[in-house]
Amino acid sequence: MPMPQEYFLASRDFERFMQDLKRISLLQTTHQCYTMVEAVLHAFRAHLSVRDAIVFAGHLPPVLRAIFVSDWDTAAPVTPLPDRAAFQREIMAFRHNHNLSTPSALEDVAGALRLNMDPADFERMLAALPAAAADFWRT
Repeated sequence: MPMPQEYFLASRDFERFMQDLKRISLLQTTHQCYTMVEAVLHAFRAHLSVRDAIVFAGHLPPVLRAIFVSDWDTAAPVTPLPDRAAFQREIMAFRHNHNLSTPSALEDVAGALRLNMDPADFERMLAALPAAAADFWRT
């Protein structure tokens, strides 16, 4: 079986995602964008069951999927999704000494995802999530 194109082109596609996120967020570097992506994905993951998190990850592009599952303590308790203001505080608390996430971090990451995923795949990803979790990505 040949290598799937999504893996073959993963680095190129991730770089395009990061450039889109940099443009959307107005951050200065892709390093800043990386920390913001990691903060958003890890904060979101903390509010999903392992099953829902795996379903969500399965829809992400390969490098974002890897970031989403990196350093995951699957035994950590799952907490209910907070309101957006509390969620933004969770994002900002991630590596707080090195985190320059924007006040619209979730919306910025969601916007870059929408630009870099097939629209039908993005909607299937949201449809597979509990309604409250899917609503976080609808901006």
